[in-house]
Amino acid sequence: MSNRQRFADDVGGKTTSTAKRYKLVRQKELTVKKLIGLMALSLAMVFAMGAASAADKLKVGFIYVGPVGDHGWTYQHDQGRLAIEKELGDKVETVFVEKVAEGPDAERTITRLARQGAGLIFTTSFGFMDPTLKVAKRFPKVKFEHATGYKRSENVATYNARFYEGRYIIGQIAAKMSKSGVAGYVASFPIPEVVMGINSFILGAQTINSNFKVKVIWVNSWFDPGKEADAAKVLIGQGADIITQHTDSTAP
Repeated sequence: MSNRQRFADDVGGKTTSTAKRYKLVRQKELTVKKLIGLMALSLAMVFAMGAASAADKLKVGFIYVGPVGDHGWTYQHDQGRLAIEKELGDKVETVFVEKVAEGPDAERTITRLARQGAGLIFTTSFGFMDPTLKVAKRFPKVKFEHATGYKRSENVATYNARFYEGRYIIGQIAAKMSKSGVAGYVASFPIPEVVMGINSFILGAQTINSNFKVKVIWVNSWFDPGKEADAAKVLIGQGADIITQHTDSTAP
């Protein structure tokens, strides 16, 4: 049995009802939301225990690529930050900087948090990977957690989740609901995580309709409501009757 067929069987394959698939997607969404918060919380607790032994409060920094109110990726990370404060109380202090552009701005912001005494810093976007590594070399006593990246060092770890599994199921739902046999995908950047999600969505959809097609528009931004909405309109004009996305706003 192929991995593709095994996964299809796991989620109910072609015989699974749309309602059941929707329930599975909602369960995965909740799992991802909990994961981001619990991951941040558990890591902070580990370092907090070390800080407590030295009678110091642990300062934890978060660097966000989008606004806290994006109702997406940044919002969920900030929920994790708030969970840390609630759980650890006066053992921890958290700070965050939102809407940080990937590139030189990220390196400057990470450096600033390290100089301000943060002992643990979460850099929460793929494009923060190289800036995180550069700053980590200059601050070997600071621990860094980078989201969705693949480069690590002695004081830089990475974290991620299997988001593609949920996108596979969403692809099945899309193919089941679509009348045109075409879906539109509003995508951010052509990086591994996003490409993986697109591929998974297509594979899932084609278990329902082998001729199902997906049209992709790259907006080259994580959060740009105007571009995202315009992309969705173009895709609808090209025949898509289902729109999905890998961006952070609710605009599509």
